[in-house]
Amino acid sequence: MGESRSYHCGMLVTSLFSLLLFTHSAQAIELRLEPIQPIPVKLAHDADKAALGEKLFFEPKLSVDSAISCAHCHDLDEKGGADGLKRSFGVDGRVGLANSPTVFNAALNFAQFWDGRAETLEDQIAGPVTAHAEMASTWPGVIKKLAADPYYRETFSSLYEDGITAANIKHAIAEFERTLITPNSRFDRYLHGDEEAISAEEKHGYQLFKGYGCTACHQGMNVGGNLFQTLGVMGDYFKDHPIENDADLGRYNITGKVSDRFRYKVPSLRTAVLTAPYFHNGAHDTLYEAIRVMAKYQLGREIPDADIRSIIQFLYTLPGEFRGRTIEPKGREQLNSPLAKGVPSP
Repeated sequence: MGESRSYHCGMLVTSLFSLLLFTHSAQAIELRLEPIQPIPVKLAHDADKAALGEKLFFEPKLSVDSAISCAHCHDLDEKGGADGLKRSFGVDGRVGLANSPTVFNAALNFAQFWDGRAETLEDQIAGPVTAHAEMASTWPGVIKKLAADPYYRETFSSLYEDGITAANIKHAIAEFERTLITPNSRFDRYLHGDEEAISAEEKHGYQLFKGYGCTACHQGMNVGGNLFQTLGVMGDYFKDHPIENDADLGRYNITGKVSDRFRYKVPSLRTAVLTAPYFHNGAHDTLYEAIRVMAKYQLGREIPDADIRSIIQFLYTLPGEFRGRTIEPKGREQLNSPLAKGVPSP
């Protein structure tokens, strides 16, 4: 009887162990089906052309007065690929119409600019170079300045059959931008099955993020950037936040359709903890405020402060690595209480 009892106990332990393995395996499979997906380690690009594009990205000769470069509005070191301003300014201090979005992971977006007017990275590059409030250049002027530099003459000639052209300049910069992805975030490691990559509180924040419906718009590898959505689905945002300029009209400026008024590309949240202020108009300074506004006008509800805090904890798991180093901030400034700053209800 003792042997029989030992045998049955052994079988029970084995069965429980098998069940645990099955549960863990099922959970891992389930994670792969989550609305947010991991960023790939790299995107296809030509390394030599990307190196040329990187030099061009930091090249002030692209601006009419040779004073500012692409990096002027897209700080890769401290600002999460944006500039931390409500609206960016260009040559002669001219202020633009919209908040500057991050360039990190822009290659994962289905379109570029808040209104989606550029379908590709190459198309997007033409905008800032020639825009009056940004670089205010002309392509003939840019080409003339670059052609006077031996490095650019030789490098373009070696990489492109037709040398320095507007199309080749745009292509080289776009190739560099395809390297500006941020894989291997803590959350991505969690998606790949590392249960210890994020804390219990951060996991709770992710469940809240899904439960409140945030993933209806913020999903995919970029946690956004793959669809257009109207600002004010459940409330009149612009009744409470008066229109400031034409950029507030969103996709309407491109299509002329009334249904596209106040409709924008959903922004990526991958580097959101680094890229305040928020929205196309830069009107909201903190994630607390941004989430409360989204809850009111997109979801038609209020979210308790404790839940907002948990969601922000989750958002801190999303920044990944750039060139082998994490871009997740060490501090947690976005977790400061909005009440301490006197942030009003939206």
